[in-house]
Amino acid sequence: MSVARSALVATALLCLAGATAPAQDRASDSSDIRTPLVIGESFTMTSTVLHEVRRINVYAPPGYTDSARARLPVLYMPDGGLAEDFLHVAGLLQVSIGNGTMRPFLLVGIENTERRRDMTGPTENEKDRRIAVHVGGSGPFRRFIRTELMPRIAARYRTTGETAIVGESLAGLFVVETFLREPDLFDTYIAFDPSLWWNSRRLLDEAAATLRARPASAHKTLFLASSDEPELDMLTHRLAGVLRQGAFPGLTWYYEPMPAETHGTIYHPAALRAFRTVFKPAAAK
Repeated sequence: MSVARSALVATALLCLAGATAPAQDRASDSSDIRTPLVIGESFTMTSTVLHEVRRINVYAPPGYTDSARARLPVLYMPDGGLAEDFLHVAGLLQVSIGNGTMRPFLLVGIENTERRRDMTGPTENEKDRRIAVHVGGSGPFRRFIRTELMPRIAARYRTTGETAIVGESLAGLFVVETFLREPDLFDTYIAFDPSLWWNSRRLLDEAAATLRARPASAHKTLFLASSDEPELDMLTHRLAGVLRQGAFPGLTWYYEPMPAETHGTIYHPAALRAFRTVFKPAAAK
């Protein structure tokens, strides 16, 4: 995790915990009174698809916990471990929902075991195959989400039928691949600096034909953002060009170039912009 991202995690923790710190701790530096810092909950599940145990981290906003009847849409997040992106995105949801700039969502973080395996599709590029012992497992990982994780979340929490997914870099590649290969899995797809170079850019090269060939489905939303990293910016811009030139009924899409951000800093500011755009409360639209 970068220094910048670590600072964002610290900020998220302060936002989530500051209001509940014990008065005794604030009043005296000598106090030894300590209480757990709780921002959500974790559980593990054994996946028969992936043949391993996976840890899932969940953040629920106050409106959910305050009402026994509240039902919320779900935002799924690869790279969702406590040492990954879960904390700063949970903090972003807490602040954004609290100040009314986004609708309430449950956040479901999927902690990694073999990130480069799960986030990548098959590749014929030898250089790609050298980035990890195992690659090309996006299909089984998607099947795990569809057949095991989503039913578990629906059973454990009060949810609506609305779902979304957010990811950056290789996780952004997974988001775009899922949007193109299995568009009905989620309603909203959010990808920052997606690694569209994978497999010699095959996913990108085939995007226009894939979009034209797929049957009409319910309305979908895609949000893309890119940093100042030249190749990722160029490839994301090219995907936006495909969307701009085509006529794809039922699709609403956004592309936000963010040249002031690097690949290491884009997640948090891009997520803020995306959530305010695609999850805007109805009264603010």
